[in-house]
Amino acid sequence: MSTSDDDAIAPEDLESRLRALGADLAVPPAPPPADVARAVRARLGDGRTRQHREHRTWRPSPRVAAAAVAVLMAVLLGATPQGRAAVVSVLRFAGVEIHVDGAGPLPTGVPSPLPGERRVTLEEARRTARFPVAVPSALGEPADVRLADGGRVVTLLWPGVRLDEFDGTLGVVWRKELGEPFPEQVGAVGGWWIQQPHGVSYVPSGGGAPREERVAGPTLIWQHRLVGLRLEGPDRAEAVRIASSVR
Repeated sequence: MSTSDDDAIAPEDLESRLRALGADLAVPPAPPPADVARAVRARLGDGRTRQHREHRTWRPSPRVAAAAVAVLMAVLLGATPQGRAAVVSVLRFAGVEIHVDGAGPLPTGVPSPLPGERRVTLEEARRTARFPVAVPSALGEPADVRLADGGRVVTLLWPGVRLDEFDGTLGVVWRKELGEPFPEQVGAVGGWWIQQPHGVSYVPSGGGAPREERVAGPTLIWQHRLVGLRLEGPDRAEAVRIASSVR
């Protein structure tokens, strides 16, 4: 018995088929794309064999075929470092632009202060900043506070810990250059974790090329309400704990 192109497969059947396809593709960290393709063809071949035994003909509609192609492309691109680099080469998030391909050598020398950077009290920073300044309860009062670029950036400092807060809704404030491994998504705070030392530069509010490039250590980037935050110094677990304490 054959079916028409429009009702060949119900939406719920499509979901179950795609889930089954994903379950059967046990992809190692970086398999050769040819191996992935063979696995997909094998899975599709098994499906055709079962349909033959059941005396059915399954003819996917154009919409279903397009969805299957999208799934296959996602598997092939995400299965290898080369594929991931092709998909994600520039990540923009919460006022930070992260270049994750072709990083050059790390900067050398002593980093210069941000434009107009000066030491202030926490109260003055809160009065002057263009956004509400938050202090993580896990760290308590900062040992030092810096205000820069006319209130665009507030930097809170503790021994071995740096927290930059800035308007993360418009434009790029920071630019980061790194190669593999790619940043890891951190669901607990809806942010990104960069685990390796990398180059970071500041993009002035008046425009122009990034400057004040320096070496940054492992960094967690996330957004709290409309404020972008970058936390540098702690390891991943501690950084997530600190970020989760921002209210």
